[in-house]
Amino acid sequence: MLNVADAVAETRDSAPQASPADETLAALGSSARGLAGSEATRRLAAHGRNELVHARQASLLRRFAGQFTDLFAVVLIVAAGITFVAYVLGNPPDPGNLELAVAILAVVVLNAVIGFGQEYMAERTAEALQAMVPHRARVIRDGERVEVTAAELVPGDLVVLDAGDAVSADCRVVEAHELTVNNMALTGESSPVWRTADAVPAEVPRLEARNLVWMGTTVAAGAGKAVVTATGPGTEFGRIFRLTSQTAADVSPLRRQVAIMARRVATAAFALGVLLFAVRLSAGSELVATFVFALGVMVALVPEGLPATLSVALAVGVRRMARRHALIKKLVAVETLGSTTVVCTDKTGTLTTAEMTVQQVWAAGHAHQVTGAGYAPEGEVADPGPVRELLRVAALCCDARLVPPSGRQGWRVLGDTTEGALLVAAAKAGLDLDAERRAAPRAGELPFDSVRKLMTTIHTRDGRTWAYVKGAPQELLARCTRIRDEHGDRTLDEAARRGVLTANDEMAGSALRVLAVAVREVSGPGAGHDEAENGLTLLGLAGMLDPPRPEVVAAVAACHEAGIRVVMVTGDYALTAEAIARRVGILGPGTVPRTVTGAELDRTGDADLRTLLGECPDVVFARVKPEHKMRVVAAFKDRGEIVAVTGDGANDAPALKRADIGVAMGESGTDVAREAAVMVLLDDSFASIAAAVELGRSVYQNIRKFLIYLFSHNLGELVPILVATAVGFPLVPLSAVQVLAIDLGSDVLPALALGTEPPEPGIMRRPPRSPKQPLFSAELVRRFLFLGCVQAVVVTGAFFWRIHSAGIPFAAFTYDNPVYREALTMSQAGIVLCQFFNGFAVRSDRLSIFRIGFRSNPHYLAAQGVALAIMAAISYLPPLQDLFHTAPLSLTDWGLLIALGSLVLVADEIRKAVLRRKEART
Repeated sequence: MLNVADAVAETRDSAPQASPADETLAALGSSARGLAGSEATRRLAAHGRNELVHARQASLLRRFAGQFTDLFAVVLIVAAGITFVAYVLGNPPDPGNLELAVAILAVVVLNAVIGFGQEYMAERTAEALQAMVPHRARVIRDGERVEVTAAELVPGDLVVLDAGDAVSADCRVVEAHELTVNNMALTGESSPVWRTADAVPAEVPRLEARNLVWMGTTVAAGAGKAVVTATGPGTEFGRIFRLTSQTAADVSPLRRQVAIMARRVATAAFALGVLLFAVRLSAGSELVATFVFALGVMVALVPEGLPATLSVALAVGVRRMARRHALIKKLVAVETLGSTTVVCTDKTGTLTTAEMTVQQVWAAGHAHQVTGAGYAPEGEVADPGPVRELLRVAALCCDARLVPPSGRQGWRVLGDTTEGALLVAAAKAGLDLDAERRAAPRAGELPFDSVRKLMTTIHTRDGRTWAYVKGAPQELLARCTRIRDEHGDRTLDEAARRGVLTANDEMAGSALRVLAVAVREVSGPGAGHDEAENGLTLLGLAGMLDPPRPEVVAAVAACHEAGIRVVMVTGDYALTAEAIARRVGILGPGTVPRTVTGAELDRTGDADLRTLLGECPDVVFARVKPEHKMRVVAAFKDRGEIVAVTGDGANDAPALKRADIGVAMGESGTDVAREAAVMVLLDDSFASIAAAVELGRSVYQNIRKFLIYLFSHNLGELVPILVATAVGFPLVPLSAVQVLAIDLGSDVLPALALGTEPPEPGIMRRPPRSPKQPLFSAELVRRFLFLGCVQAVVVTGAFFWRIHSAGIPFAAFTYDNPVYREALTMSQAGIVLCQFFNGFAVRSDRLSIFRIGFRSNPHYLAAQGVALAIMAAISYLPPLQDLFHTAPLSLTDWGLLIALGSLVLVADEIRKAVLRRKEART
């Protein structure tokens, strides 16, 4: 009895292309009648469903718990634990310590909820795009044609293929009638390839075997039948999917920078807290009180609101990018794209429309340009009169069909894309194709084959019969004896023949795919090859190309201006890749690129590849496999670049996963590509990448703004505490609960508003930020130290001004002294008002707020209104007075604080003016 499982494995792992079709069917336990229904059910249970199993994600609870592993969260949790211990050890226990512990934990939980919520919403939106393998397939079972879900296909199923169908599993073709398949999603090759049922040598690579078709590809034209040899994970798609899942995603530059910053801040906070704890304890302070004091210092240094602010600011960037047709699956990818230094882009579908388009028609010694792109019959043929007959004949000699827009789908072609391009060109020349078909109905056909490289259709018109022929120029030219020009038909002499060949070479040199079109009158509908395809009259040539998207040239130029290197990495032919790279501006005029093929990469070591990338700024990678793309990306990353990779096919997925940021196509992309990427272009346009880069850079600039905003007031919180220790004041000028209220209640909303700032002028004319430049750069530290010092002077002065107004010694102050409570309120209100003016200062490093405008960011004004309202409530509402140990301030107090707080903005305006003057002199 045949062991089907062993036979399937042997057929898949060997070379199924080498056996005749009937032997392959027999080896798989199938036949021309297909499988029996019961056998298909049994095999489905044995082999599993024809699906690619996605990696299991961690549970929602576990992912939420992961939010608490952030270093800032760990520091705050430890601080809450210490505070709770202080509450327990107190004699009697101080309820304030318990309130502080609860408040700190509430901050941690709030940060976790915001961060998890933003990530979860982004992922759910991305999952809505997942749609991969076709849902239905037609198979022959028990000798009858039936339709099943694609997931139910099993090895041995006999699949029916027609033009427009998607292939649902890896198959061996057993019957083919002018069958062509588009392998673009798998190999990156844009032109359809012919399929045959004949056996091919075993040594032919599987992806090049002309009798195999693959999951995820589509039937361009013709019809046929194929027996399934592999399903699900066993397919070529599945192999790439596994390769992708085994590629670990790197930590984003922003996450690395935030982690470094968090470690440094946490270390500084802990060290300073321990130092001050030791100093005050040695001076005779009580243990628990000293514990709480040191804790206040630690809390003052840790920016509690930063995780929530960062998450929401990135989410704002995500929403802005979505409006630019770019969906971000992971929040940190927003900033990563902004720091990109290299973009490795696929060609077909990303830079080009993935739709063949006639670009030029040559006839009678003259070239006629054709405008427009894609399958929409929008555009025109320059001086169409001399080429209208050529395009009429070419359109009638086609089996493809143009399908008008319906629903969300635009114009598309059923059948061969090359024929679709000819139909569109004829329509642009003003031809009514339906009327032409009625005037010259088809009476016969001589189908294309790979030997003749011609296709001929027989038509009757006005009582006469004509053969319309199209095919490879050299093959067809050899069969022509006459040529048509503006004066009529004449003999095709050697001079005319050379002129045709020259025109063909010029088109091919521009990477155009060229077809020749000819005609002759025949005796009747039954004319054979010898009569119909010899003694022809040449009408001319049509050159077509998968054209660049109209917006791509400007987008590539914007990337170059921004200092981003754009490199094409494609599975298409080298000549085509180079031509498109030159058309879209990846290669400059007159440059001689270094074209590297996949075969050459196989012979090149990793070190040599890195050297090549450094020495050759103009390099194009063509005819590459998924493994090659991964190597190119890895080589760039080894050179210290931040790499973005674009692509739509399964062959792009491993490189998308390996890159710092993978960018997949939303409309034409495969599920494997979208699964691997962290960014999906909803409009499939490279131009959306340039827009996203600008937004990504803006996000990073805004992160810097609110980091300066958040950290600058830490000095205003810390310095008064240090001064109090130095001068021997027994109480803290700012309690830990007040610090939390400032950091979370009064600072987060304004910081978020700073995250909504639009891109600064000229942001895309600057070079990318160096990957080695820390987020906590020296420039950023100098900026917040300058602003923080001004705040520290204001807050310290306000606190001790009120303390001295009491006229009593420091030792006489107690926790319930009303002057001390007013001084505490002055400290907190002073920081809030300093931050009000600080927000205006940090909106630009160079530009004056008077040029930017105080009202140009209404979100910031609204956020500061809320912050001031919170501060007023803390000062005047009795329940909040009891919680924060504050007291009501007078109008004089508020006036003094406003005047002092405005010094922050005044000082920074002076700094900016001096800096602009220095830059003007240089």
